[in-house]
Amino acid sequence: MSTSRFEHLIIICVFLLIAASVSGTDHIVGANRGWNPGINYTLWANNHTFYVGDFVSFRYQKMQYNVFEVNKTGYDNCTLDGAVGNWSSGKDFILLNKSQRYYFICGTGGCFNGMKVTIRVHPLPSPPSSTVAAFEHSGSSVTRKSVFAVLVMVLVLVSLISV
Repeated sequence: MSTSRFEHLIIICVFLLIAASVSGTDHIVGANRGWNPGINYTLWANNHTFYVGDFVSFRYQKMQYNVFEVNKTGYDNCTLDGAVGNWSSGKDFILLNKSQRYYFICGTGGCFNGMKVTIRVHPLPSPPSSTVAAFEHSGSSVTRKSVFAVLVMVLVLVSLISV
């Protein structure tokens, strides 16, 4: 049985909608300065709002530094206490999949030179009451992308119906 053009387009629209609804904001730790000693990561983190589904990415020289997710004790003492994850690619993307406080440190000694950051992740905000409000809502790129995907899907379906 052959698949019609209409069915192909519906499948594509569904994939677009799913992709748009699960993508979050990528927060580059330290911005253009990256993951390096001597940077105030507390100030950096306080200037960002993190939501479930966002990513933090750490950019650094991979043979020199790394990233560990630890507990508060490990964070406070620059130890690997409670380590639940470690990354060492030099370009690490970490999904923030829970509404909680995360603690990240450099495990090669950089933590003692300020290479540590704690991030508070908030639940996704409630959807705005209208499409216009969704585009104006500065806190959620996920909402803007989802609305955009739905609009694209509607336009494609309308053009198919009119053919």
